[in-house]
Amino acid sequence: MRILHLTPGTGNFHCGSCLRDHALIKALRSRGHDAIMAPLYLPLVTDREVANPEIGIRVGGISLFLQQKMPWFRFLPRFIHRWLDKPNHLRFASRFMGMTSARDLGEMTLGALEGESGRQWPEWQRLIEWIRTEGKPDVISLSNSLLIGLCPTLERDLGIPVVVSLQGEDSFLDTLIEPYREKSWAAMRSNAQHVSKFVAPSQFYARVMQEKLAVGADKMAVVFNGLDANSFSVADPDPNWPVIGYFARMIHGKGLTTLVDAYIQLSKRGTVPRVKLKIGGAKTASDDKYIASLQKKLKDAGCAQRVEWHPNLSFADKLKFFRNLTVLSVPATYGEAFGLYILEAMASGVPVVQPDHGAFPELIAASGGGVLCPPDDVTALADALEKLLLDDYQREQISNRGLTGVRTEFSAARMAERFDAVLTEAKQSITPKV
Repeated sequence: MRILHLTPGTGNFHCGSCLRDHALIKALRSRGHDAIMAPLYLPLVTDREVANPEIGIRVGGISLFLQQKMPWFRFLPRFIHRWLDKPNHLRFASRFMGMTSARDLGEMTLGALEGESGRQWPEWQRLIEWIRTEGKPDVISLSNSLLIGLCPTLERDLGIPVVVSLQGEDSFLDTLIEPYREKSWAAMRSNAQHVSKFVAPSQFYARVMQEKLAVGADKMAVVFNGLDANSFSVADPDPNWPVIGYFARMIHGKGLTTLVDAYIQLSKRGTVPRVKLKIGGAKTASDDKYIASLQKKLKDAGCAQRVEWHPNLSFADKLKFFRNLTVLSVPATYGEAFGLYILEAMASGVPVVQPDHGAFPELIAASGGGVLCPPDDVTALADALEKLLLDDYQREQISNRGLTGVRTEFSAARMAERFDAVLTEAKQSITPKV
């Protein structure tokens, strides 16, 4: 089966969706499929080599922005578009994406979801033509549902089934200013009627998006995200220097403030001597002010000397990061759709402490690799971390369960097997026009 997977790149930092997409495409190829991944907006940033570097960026973020702002941009010579879409230019532009105004962000999001009626359509239309003449897939996979403005045209003109992954888009859409929030959700619900199948990474998120998109349960499948656990080695932290880890985007929404406050409280208790905090993950220029405020809080509390910051790590450095952890916590303040960092910790034999909401209860129940605590509760998080850090036997038991669970339920091969079944069902449901 020829599979075309369209995925937005980030340009300069890792994201869980990009890493999942890369692992999925490689695993689908191992199953014998002709699977290709085409980047959109910005260059892909993955842990290792790009799955298919020969596929260039199909829709450049700069051209898309200019098309939204200046409808006459479509009439400029193609060499200008090609120049703007060069990877180096896009990487440079990605440094400033956190500086986009709330209005611009709303316009760009809605513009993509409006499809043929939106200002961005001339750029997207070139992608449709490439799919028709060169891509020629049996089925199209969209990395996230913010791309479903393409679906009505793909269904009507090409007759190609489209499977859309759900990756936590609600937390983004709900932060848009009005009227863009309401209009974007309305466009999402309209476009959802032209999707063959949605794939949610957890039962929790399937329920959330089924309601928000107003689709039936028959349109929703659940496929846990997966990774290549063999790339990770078992952690071996210094028992004299216990380390609490955090590995996610360095933002408030991922619970970094909650963890910092819990760490300060735990340090002041003195029950876990020499406990350290290691913070890693994606960081952009727009995060600097927030991070500086946390660093000041830690300094004022007298804890800064035992806290390390490791932004935008390479794959090799990420493996090293996890090898030095005793326990990991990313106490997200909202209901996470999944959380790939949970799998990365478990693959390293590191127990996790997570809030009891979102997808976390499912992941921990399926793997046995962690414990839950009440969400958004600094003291409860400090208590849970303290208990686990002081109980060597419990940590070892959780570590062993997590190592087994991630290799059986959350491997890249298992993810591809389940995803393959969804793609096959979608392909059989539609007779292609191409």
